[in-house]
Amino acid sequence: MLEKREFYINGQWVSPAAANDFDVINPSNEEPCAVISLGGEADTDAAVAAARSAFDAWSQTSKDERLALLEKLAEIYAARSDEMGETISLEMGAPIAMAKTAQAGSGIGHIKSFIRAFKAFELDRELGSHAPNDRILLEPVGVCGLITPWNWPMNQVTLKVIPALAAGCTMVLKPSEIAPLSSLLFAEFMDEAGFPAGVFNLVNGDGAGVGTQLSGHPDVDMISFTGSTRAGTAITKNAADTVKRVSLELGGKGANLVFADADDKAVTRGARHCFNNSGQSCNAPTRMLVERSIYDQAVESAAQAAEQTAVDIASRDGRHIGPVVSEVQFNKIQGLIEKGMSEGARLVAGGPGRPEGMNRGYFVRPTVFADVNNDMTIAQEEIFGPVLSIIPFDDEEDAIKIANDTPYGLTDYVQTQDGAKANRVARRLRAGMVEMNGQSRGAGAPFGGYKQSGNGREGGVWGLEDFLEVKSVSGWTAE
Repeated sequence: MLEKREFYINGQWVSPAAANDFDVINPSNEEPCAVISLGGEADTDAAVAAARSAFDAWSQTSKDERLALLEKLAEIYAARSDEMGETISLEMGAPIAMAKTAQAGSGIGHIKSFIRAFKAFELDRELGSHAPNDRILLEPVGVCGLITPWNWPMNQVTLKVIPALAAGCTMVLKPSEIAPLSSLLFAEFMDEAGFPAGVFNLVNGDGAGVGTQLSGHPDVDMISFTGSTRAGTAITKNAADTVKRVSLELGGKGANLVFADADDKAVTRGARHCFNNSGQSCNAPTRMLVERSIYDQAVESAAQAAEQTAVDIASRDGRHIGPVVSEVQFNKIQGLIEKGMSEGARLVAGGPGRPEGMNRGYFVRPTVFADVNNDMTIAQEEIFGPVLSIIPFDDEEDAIKIANDTPYGLTDYVQTQDGAKANRVARRLRAGMVEMNGQSRGAGAPFGGYKQSGNGREGGVWGLEDFLEVKSVSGWTAE
């Protein structure tokens, strides 16, 4: 079993102030695969102090200096990408092939995308020709607390750490204690790249401990959090006393609007997208809204897609989904599947319990419910498992109404071959992102939501701007 008890503080691997061991569980077999330490207040304070001490010098480095270090980091990450994929697969159960491509690949993809965006980004700008002696200076917000989840570890770590570094911020990263090993490996990459001591720090811990300490810490200027809406609410309240900036990427309950004129693969594509990563994606299309004239066929196609989705252990090569991350998540998903059945939704594929032949591991059967209405629990709560709810609609207006009838507003999807209708519907969906006809959004596109899906945007220039303050200066002398 791996022993990873140390934290990365002020450029050194250090032991926790007080011993507090925590087992990391392999979700494929329910056995410990590593032991880490959960930090306490003394560890948090030490990491924040290191970041605060390093801020003045790091914030004054040139754009070229920061770019050189980011490019070095990209080289190291790329060279050790397979190792990262193996680590993610072990800790959170992503199938090894998917972990080495999509999971680890998201990290290097974001690093390269931010480097490209930062090269073209102007930190000093003229206000306009009407005010030739005014300047707008974009400056780092300060010391940042970065709190990341377990479902896409490197996706979220790089979406926060890289723009914060580029902006000139210093930081303390608290990854999920359930899947911390990939972030500890990332800290090795940071150390090897040669970032100055104190610029990047990592302390493991849980939300109630290190997470709460960071969000309320008077020397932390910003919190960037990805996770549940419930936790985001608590963080916002805790941060209010120090009036720090809070950026939140929270839950989702994505609607996938399938019109009668959708392409032949739309339903199968949508179901597979819902089941991807074992349903553990905040932007998953978990509500499939289908026009009534094609509803019965859509239900049949979605059920078939579920039955054809293999479930297997994470270490096995091939195209399948793995376990969900933990016993807590497994039990929550099972309870919501039972809730769907008790509230009258029609189970057409999957259901409660593990897949046939599996008696160990947190494996969930790919599940499809038909005849769901938007008042049901499974249509309103984020399940975070491979569970699809299918809801019929009458016309365009009805589809938009159902799609928007949710406290969330992260990612919605539109399937129609009528371009004008697709554009029209996209404008009316109350979501931060809309993907149409199976086309993914481009590299550097902003990621974020409306309503209880959070605030702020990650990725590209929007991600850089989240970590910058705007300073307005008059009487500027041209240099």
